Amino acid sequence: MTSFRAHLHEQRWDDHRYYHHSLVNQSLHFVSACTFITAYCLMFRDPALASLLAWTVAMTSRQCGHFFFEPKGYDAANQATHEYKEEVKVGYNLARKWVVMTIWALIPVALWVNPTMFGLFDAASGKMDWLRHLGLMWLALAVAGVVFRVVQLFFTRGVQTGLVWGTKIVTDPFSDFLLYRKAPGRLLRGERFDNWAPAEAN
Repeated sequence: MTSFRAHLHEQRWDDHRYYHHSLVNQSLHFVSACTFITAYCLMFRDPALASLLAWTVAMTSRQCGHFFFEPKGYDAANQATHEYKEEVKVGYNLARKWVVMTIWALIPVALWVNPTMFGLFDAASGKMDWLRHLGLMWLALAVAGVVFRVVQLFFTRGVQTGLVWGTKIVTDPFSDFLLYRKAPGRLLRGERFDNWAPAEAN
């Protein structure tokens, strides 16, 4: 258990120091964390609606932070290139995220073309029914994405690494809430990068 917790702490720290230099990115992660926590609470009552909220607000804000605001140059604070960080990323690096987000964007198209998804759903009786089906499809994508990467890590980096990463992903909203809650205020005061990652170092 001590090793598991230490490994979890290490993965969290590496994720923070490598991929969250920008306070815009951190602020978007705070928005994402708040939304994910709300979706977690809603999941017990309405999984489809919770999934719609998580994907349209939490995931888009989270990934926008990584794709558009996080520096891609040399990371002087950690003495690592962007290419190196992408190579050693435990979870989904930017290339893998492009694949997942492309599938996410194509699911509504597929559901529009085939509203029953080959008999998986009854034909939608209105827009709300269709949106609920979409939410369930996106929920399945989320579960499949986590399970796929966990199993992949079992073979490439070991069972514990996979289990630790799975635990990290599920609990990230709570740790991100605590870690990045001050980022929006700092951003409004004119700061752009974390103290240990000045703009000129990235």
